[in-house]
Amino acid sequence: MSAAALSEDDRDLLLHLLELPTAGFLETGTLAPPPRLREAQDAYARAAARSGLAVVRHAAPEPGELQRPDVPSAVREAAAAHPGFLAAEPSLVLRLGPPRPRTHTAMFNVHLDTVSGWEPPRFTGERFHGRGAADAKGPAVALLAGVRAALRAEPSLGTDTGTGVLIQAVAGEEGGAMGTFGTRPLVEHGYVGRLNLFCEPTGLRYLPRSTAAMTARVRVTGRDAIDDRPERGHNATVLLGFLAQHLAGALSDAAADADPACVAGLCTGTRHNRVYGSGDLLLNLPYTDTESGRRRAAAVESALADGLDEFAARFSDTREYALSAADAARITRLEWLKRGLPALDCTDPWMHRLLQQDAQVAHRGADEPAFTCDAIWMHGVPGTSTAVLGPGDLAANNAHAAGEFADLAELESFAGAVARILVAFARDRREGDRPSRGAEGRGAA
Repeated sequence: MSAAALSEDDRDLLLHLLELPTAGFLETGTLAPPPRLREAQDAYARAAARSGLAVVRHAAPEPGELQRPDVPSAVREAAAAHPGFLAAEPSLVLRLGPPRPRTHTAMFNVHLDTVSGWEPPRFTGERFHGRGAADAKGPAVALLAGVRAALRAEPSLGTDTGTGVLIQAVAGEEGGAMGTFGTRPLVEHGYVGRLNLFCEPTGLRYLPRSTAAMTARVRVTGRDAIDDRPERGHNATVLLGFLAQHLAGALSDAAADADPACVAGLCTGTRHNRVYGSGDLLLNLPYTDTESGRRRAAAVESALADGLDEFAARFSDTREYALSAADAARITRLEWLKRGLPALDCTDPWMHRLLQQDAQVAHRGADEPAFTCDAIWMHGVPGTSTAVLGPGDLAANNAHAAGEFADLAELESFAGAVARILVAFARDRREGDRPSRGAEGRGAA
């Protein structure tokens, strides 16, 4: 099973999903019209039913599930300001056969929400074009083709005594939601398996890691002034510009062996004839594990304090900026918009052996960078192993950019990999967990 063909129905389903705008509120900033996520999930569930997959949950989480410190502030603010926000972005869980123990269940997670931006859907005979073709509606449809192929090869799938399959088709992956109202509630409600695969573009090489990220906002709240008397106001543009350069240098030095820090948006104002006393500077800080996340947060706090001291010393004797220098520490504060998320690093030898040896899926090496996705929520879940696997490449397939596409051959190769994994998993479960037969799978740091 090097590949599993997508049927004509599969191709029609993918084109239909690509036609449905499913970018969520955090991407579009509006619920008028709302995303057509439920409609897309209903179509996906109908197609999955032809292979025996039944709906076991199709709902949004309760609002109370967002009142946690690890939920990004943008999500909490959207839910508070827009009562229809959560209802418009439900998540779907499908199951093949009767409930089975976690030890005998494989779970696949795929997101049907997309980034914003319309891409006219079309199929050329070899390539699908459209928003979500690669990330991740194409992989979602290929997943169903893979389950069908596995059922033909392994009759025990979905039976009372065999292995079960769960599919999470979620919302809330894009837009900075970080899975907090899509995947996380499903994981915490127990919709997981012994093996869990998150369908994201990895070039068909499984990735046992997923980074997390923090978002910090440096906010200045000072007094405005007219351009003729700039010394009477706090110049947030000069202060934040200075801090942006200072933080860029300090965090780059501090993170020489870590994921690069992103000094991102800076906004004070757009007019030429006034001094803006308030503004914001954003930082995005990826990390690979909880401890490195703590170190990065501490580095930001220390670097900001040093930057404020340097600004005060540098501009205290200037006419235009002396007030800004004197009050810099008082009018500047650090806010964490996103913090405390887990990161995934699965080193379970059983999973590495199953995927590499039994299913013949290549490993994406430790020297290749990981990325952030909903797989982070599988960190620390007992009795589970987790990896990220999918067709294509986020950059090469223009995911999140104009011209997104997915090649039919890539999708069919992914379907074949899904089939091999499910067959290997079913056969492994008949034998029980076996110890690793050597060093394969090590080095997944």
